[in-house]
Amino acid sequence: MTKAKGRTKQFKYQQVVDTLREEIRSGKHKPGNRFPSEAALVQRFGASRITIGRALRELSQQGLVSRVAGSGTYLREGTARDGLLFGLLIPDLGRTEIFEPICQGIAGAPEPGRHALLWAHLDAPAAALEQQAFELCDQYLEQKVAGVFFAPVEGTEDALGTNRSIAARLREAKIPIVLLDRCYLPYPKRSVHDLVGIDNRRAGYQATEHLLALGAGRVSFLAYRRTASTVDARIAGYRDAMFAYEAKEENTQVYRLEEISTASVKALLDSSRKGDGVVCANDRTAGEFLHAAINLGFRVPEDIRVVGIDDLEYARLLPVPLTTIHQPCRELGEAAMGLMLERIRRPNMTTRDVLLESRLVIRQSCGARRG
Repeated sequence: MTKAKGRTKQFKYQQVVDTLREEIRSGKHKPGNRFPSEAALVQRFGASRITIGRALRELSQQGLVSRVAGSGTYLREGTARDGLLFGLLIPDLGRTEIFEPICQGIAGAPEPGRHALLWAHLDAPAAALEQQAFELCDQYLEQKVAGVFFAPVEGTEDALGTNRSIAARLREAKIPIVLLDRCYLPYPKRSVHDLVGIDNRRAGYQATEHLLALGAGRVSFLAYRRTASTVDARIAGYRDAMFAYEAKEENTQVYRLEEISTASVKALLDSSRKGDGVVCANDRTAGEFLHAAINLGFRVPEDIRVVGIDDLEYARLLPVPLTTIHQPCRELGEAAMGLMLERIRRPNMTTRDVLLESRLVIRQSCGARRG
């Protein structure tokens, strides 16, 4: 699997990458043959040598060419002209940390390496996110991609309408969709597209149960006010666990905050008792909560126990290493690619949710002893 990174407004080197990649896919350049020299490409594209060098490095990273010092650039063997082109439509790429490793998992899936992946970044404020998502969808329609990996837009004024419209455009063009992380329809409705993710309700239950089992009498759930639908599922799992452990109603509290700051966290912690627990909607929320609690003089885990969800790279590097629910992001990407290729081979198969296992990773923030 190769990948091509781009933006809705492409830089010059990205235009060079896209042009050369398409020529490779079309068979214009033959495997094993020497590729045009940097000097020839500089003249052809009217670009600087730095730009051309960067483009060639990206083609090399994508596995399309090999650069041999003192000899030149060569097209790699196995770069077939009949490979499929896929698109990534992920408005939260760069905002939500799980999607970068998911994309890497898609690109590195153990499938034939001839396929190409258009990996685009939408650098836009929330107000412009919907429009850029439409623009990217239109680009994929024009390029007649074989399939789209779609993480629905969240947190905008008309997210539901945007997601419905994008899905309808792709469906009308008979381009299969694999949803990443979440469905775009509100629960319990279900779209007609395959989905790959984790059981977020189960993850919320696992995190809450862990704190209850450690003896936390009161466990709260902390999230931002406008979040993805996966957070709603995690809250449902939290409530399930509190009910199963017969927690008193006054010990069950969901906080949805506009911002997580020292002031907002102080209001939450003022009523806390030593040993209480907080389940955070994700690791980013947990990290912000940890910093605020520590700034207020609270000790973690002695005064307050904390559990996150996602197990991002920085979770173990926080001021207090974070206990969290591991989300197998790279494996999710690999599963998404497998499901996409199967959907292409069997377009009439039943719509499926592929939910991978999430597991508890115990670190210092919960106060549990690690075996």
